[in-house]
Amino acid sequence: MTHWQNRRIHRARLIDRPGLYDLTCDDRGLVAEIDPHDPKIFGVGDRADTLLNADAIDLHGDWLSPGGVDLQINGALGLAFPDLTLADLPQVDRICQLLWRQGVQAFLPTIVTTAIEKVHQSLATLAAYQDYRTQYPAGDRAEIWGAHLEGPFLNPQKRGAHPQQFLLPLTVDRVVAVVGSHAAQVAKMTLAPELDPTGEAINWLRSRGITVSLGHSQATATEAMAAFDRGATMVTHAFNAMPPLHHREPGLLGAAIVRSGVRCGFIADGVHVCPTMLQVLLRASEGPRGLFMVSDALAPLGLPDGIYPWDERTIEVKNGTARLSDGTLSGTTLSLLEGVLNLIRWQLCTPEQAIALATIAPRRALGRLPESADPYGGESPAQLLRWHRQPDGQWTWRRLQGP
Repeated sequence: MTHWQNRRIHRARLIDRPGLYDLTCDDRGLVAEIDPHDPKIFGVGDRADTLLNADAIDLHGDWLSPGGVDLQINGALGLAFPDLTLADLPQVDRICQLLWRQGVQAFLPTIVTTAIEKVHQSLATLAAYQDYRTQYPAGDRAEIWGAHLEGPFLNPQKRGAHPQQFLLPLTVDRVVAVVGSHAAQVAKMTLAPELDPTGEAINWLRSRGITVSLGHSQATATEAMAAFDRGATMVTHAFNAMPPLHHREPGLLGAAIVRSGVRCGFIADGVHVCPTMLQVLLRASEGPRGLFMVSDALAPLGLPDGIYPWDERTIEVKNGTARLSDGTLSGTTLSLLEGVLNLIRWQLCTPEQAIALATIAPRRALGRLPESADPYGGESPAQLLRWHRQPDGQWTWRRLQGP
């Protein structure tokens, strides 16, 4: 039994539903019914006993959303996911607890370009962690939904902070070598499609159920469209490590914006993409219909600004932005939901859209939530987030607390 068993939540605003709603949990403590709130009968007659008893919680019109899902996060608490070993299982668990406290329900540990042996070691460690975490009660740790391999099949001209010595040609044989026997642990791979004009690598990945995202690429719009035809459905950190939008060659990003069924990830720290261009992207892509938010956070997430090791190099973090010693932008240490608050603060979209971009949109992008599926039904309220507008206009969030 959970403390949400057969209990109700009243006057909640839900994503993509106008008005206020009442949610009812079943005897397992999961959301089973969602009904429009009727103020005419709230507190009247027999139903008042149900609505106003101690088993109910009134949200007073606050927004309610699923937990955050981060499809691109490189590490936290000083541990980078490409460096994982079995000795790091306790630290991986602490990272899952940290992300839970930051409002994240699930994430894809991102393994950037590195030696193949390290990729295999990291994937094996993530697989072992799924058994390791069973010794702890569920509910206070973010879930791992598989790994994101960002590389090594990237265009050297757009490699960004990825080390060139580990980049590889994009062939099926090389993809098989990198994935190895760990295909079940890989949820997503970022690659540059122009490196394989045959498209065979994308075909192989899709046949294994691995989502293909295009990024770190010089692809033209034509090359990108061909990759989408073969099954690529995402773009990695829009605007970053790709040609800019151009009126004669729209490139990878332009192709993604106009292609139905393709979603672009983006970073909302105000540094990777300036707010004005984010607004252009949000309008052109119809917000959560074509986009989702990522943190792209690095290993110093959860630690103060400073200088930290990063593979064989170092990064310096200032005000949450990480750069290599030569000034190359390498990531952030801002949490996923800080990006939501940024979008609201910058007034780039509605609060509802901003919340959806970090919660519902990533689920749909990864195929975890079909387009027609209800994001609330079957969820435990303990997984849900409550979003509140303070009297001063600032927005805050917290996990939904029971009655």
